[in-house]
Amino acid sequence: MKALHMITFILLVVGGLNWLLVGLVGWDISKFLGGMDSLVSKVIYILVGLSAVIVLFTHKKDCMACSSKGIPSSRPGMGTM
Repeated sequence: MKALHMITFILLVVGGLNWLLVGLVGWDISKFLGGMDSLVSKVIYILVGLSAVIVLFTHKKDCMACSSKGIPSSRPGMGTM
């Protein structure tokens, strides 16, 4: 599962950087890959979207900051130290 987590993380970073470029300078990475209608671009967009769905459902289990195991608490009985 660690490999799946890393793959989805990388794809989400790629997607996020693409949106940053679109927002800042109006340049879409799909232009480099043959345009938005090219098969390669569509596959990448689908993989980024699927990665978002996977992370949506697995994030709490995989994230140390969101799990109670990784968050120390100042209240007794809450979290671990």
